[in-house]
Amino acid sequence: MSPPQFWAQYRIIARTGHEVTAVDTAAKTITVKDVATGEESTEKYDTLTLSPGAAPIRPQIPGIDSDHVFTVRNVPDIDALQRFVVGNDAKDIVVIGGGFIGLEVAENLVHAGRKVALAEALPQVLAPVDPELAAVLHKELHDKGVDLRLADGVAEIREKEVVLTSGAVLPADAVVMSIGVRPETELAKAAGLEIGTTGGIKVDENFQTSAKDVYAVGDAIEVRNHITGEPTRLALAGPAQRQARIAADHMYGRPTRNRGVIGSSVVQVFDYTAASTGLNEKQAKAAGLDYGFVYVIPADSVGIMPDSKPMFFKLLFERPSGRVLGAQAVGKGGADKRVDVVATLIMMDGTLEDLADLELAYSPLYSTAKDVVIHAALVGLNILNNEFEQVPVTAVRDLVEQGAFIIDTREPDEFEAGHITTAVNMPLSQFRDRLDEIPEDREVYVHCRSSQRSYNEVRALQQLGRPNAVNISGSYLGISMEQYFDDQASGREPIVTEYNFN
Repeated sequence: MSPPQFWAQYRIIARTGHEVTAVDTAAKTITVKDVATGEESTEKYDTLTLSPGAAPIRPQIPGIDSDHVFTVRNVPDIDALQRFVVGNDAKDIVVIGGGFIGLEVAENLVHAGRKVALAEALPQVLAPVDPELAAVLHKELHDKGVDLRLADGVAEIREKEVVLTSGAVLPADAVVMSIGVRPETELAKAAGLEIGTTGGIKVDENFQTSAKDVYAVGDAIEVRNHITGEPTRLALAGPAQRQARIAADHMYGRPTRNRGVIGSSVVQVFDYTAASTGLNEKQAKAAGLDYGFVYVIPADSVGIMPDSKPMFFKLLFERPSGRVLGAQAVGKGGADKRVDVVATLIMMDGTLEDLADLELAYSPLYSTAKDVVIHAALVGLNILNNEFEQVPVTAVRDLVEQGAFIIDTREPDEFEAGHITTAVNMPLSQFRDRLDEIPEDREVYVHCRSSQRSYNEVRALQQLGRPNAVNISGSYLGISMEQYFDDQASGREPIVTEYNFN
């Protein structure tokens, strides 16, 4: 939208190439500088809205200001990166940071035929999802040729290489920094506006700042988490749009309602879509919530459909209320719509019962008759009601190393195609005749392919007087995904004879 077109269509004056350098809230004026000429002028306002956004973080490390180091915030940034990569025929590119921007940049550079390394200081990419979901993305990045380095930050940037904190050296014709953003608050601070505990501009429920007739919206402000009630920051376009609507309504005396934010997001990582909403486990623990979780891997459509694929889905809920706290989905089809359903429920303060009662559109091409989210809600109700016990796939390696008794409930041909090295094959069709093989003096851990048969076996064992059976959430498919990349990256001994990803 050009300024002349903006004026012609809406009678709004858009002054590009002009920077506001000061705000005088007492006089209700702003100082504006023409960037091209340096000329300054003073403008009066009746109502002022600040929306300066957020800037990429550039840590103070050696080489950060080199000409081949880029950040990505807007279209000119992308254009500058593209011109450099093409103009210099940059073959090796290092992306620092595995968040939304880092993943998107890495994928597009691979598609452009470049050799990409991605370094992330945390043990996983995409912080909004929990480790077992991130592991699916780790495998996908690895399979698509990305040199993924986890738990390894950047220490130095040199002319043709990047040195990581581990000492590893990566070839680098270009470097893209994407380790996060910080709110642009310098103008607000200089104007004497109150800054919140999270570092964003503090606003009330109508997005008014501490100064009369001054509003603020977008990535620069501090908002309230709908679930916890605590202040937070959220650099997402959807919430910013809603904030602008609420602020404008309030300026004109229209009733408004601000329910806070839940952080719904989605990103494409090659063939997978990763979506999340609400709290993950780390956030739920930090908030001091008593919570439970469900990790299920049903199909995203009816299994006989040619494009049916596993959906890795996690649901968090509060104990004992059953209030839904968050959801994460990684899959090749429909991950976003599953998370959107849960996001809607969270904003309505819905529970597991509410989720299980939803009537969702069904066709074999698009879902199963018991959709992923309803499946998860029903399993969640079982866990909430203490119908059975479970352990996460992230605990399985420790169980193997500790010599735990693990039962594989799949059929013998499935077992032979790949199994946990220490597991005992006791199919659902046989276990009733082999009860004497199952210890009664310690816990036994049960799995199948995706936890449905193992759940049935655990419940049957309970009915047969064996309350020591525990279901492995996610089962063999989840275990294979969770273990694969770390096995490849570290060279450690696998706990499975063969991986199963289908």
